[in-house]
Amino acid sequence: MSTVNETTATNAPLANLEEWEDFLKERYPENNVGPNPNKTEDQFRDYENTARPTVREFYRLNHQFQSFDFVRAKRQEFLPLARRKMGIWDAMEFLNTLVDDSDPDTDLSQMEHLLQTAEQIRKDGHPRWFILTGFIHDLGKILCLFGEPQWAVVGDTFPVGAAYSNKIVFPKFFAANPDSQNPEYQTRLGIYEQNCGLDKVIMSWGHDEYLYHAVKDYLPAEALYMIRYHSFYPAHKEGEYDYLMNDQDREMFKWVRAFNPYDLYTKSAQRPNLKELRPFYDDLIKEYFPPVLNW
Repeated sequence: MSTVNETTATNAPLANLEEWEDFLKERYPENNVGPNPNKTEDQFRDYENTARPTVREFYRLNHQFQSFDFVRAKRQEFLPLARRKMGIWDAMEFLNTLVDDSDPDTDLSQMEHLLQTAEQIRKDGHPRWFILTGFIHDLGKILCLFGEPQWAVVGDTFPVGAAYSNKIVFPKFFAANPDSQNPEYQTRLGIYEQNCGLDKVIMSWGHDEYLYHAVKDYLPAEALYMIRYHSFYPAHKEGEYDYLMNDQDREMFKWVRAFNPYDLYTKSAQRPNLKELRPFYDDLIKEYFPPVLNW
């Protein structure tokens, strides 16, 4: 879905946020599970060569501006969670204002897309917390409604303060990032220690990290990993950055990988019946969350 009040190409090279998700589906087809050691460098670059120009521009901006200092500033700006006080349903209705009537591909709301994800998880018999995670996992995209540009809300996430993996799509665009000129940030470990654990690693800024901080006191660890790292494709799809992970990260990434197919491949044109589903999700939300959260 696209953002509202997008007035400059710098903020919104994508016609809608689903362009990024469509690109992910092209990079990682549904039957491609986990890292593929047989994928050659040329095959990986094919995804770059065939990407539509708006997607290339999105990644150019993302890689240029997602510096260590930028991320640190955004964490200071948003992680006090002082923008709004809302319940989960209020946040969902707020997110629904990201619907763009000019999008020709879909007229489903953000809430309906999230319901599709959650309902498939429910159909497959996963735990209640897993269903809830599917329902809320994109709520951090409300950052768009706080005026954040697309490249600071969505996109593949990656560590900042350490050398960039060449498995990150469009790695050449990092040449314009000021961190590429900082020798401290361009070693394999950068500012981190071997196997320090991802909780000590500062990730590029976006909806994953923001939502993680909003809900981290209420959900089990498995759910929090899904939320915080579902866009960390260089790790959970390409097998990169293992040297920064500890044993807990490796164990929990089984859940991140289990969640990924529901994130990418459950959208359809069939509209879920919110009226019928609302009582189930009311109970589920009340089971885990207080009436109001800080955002």
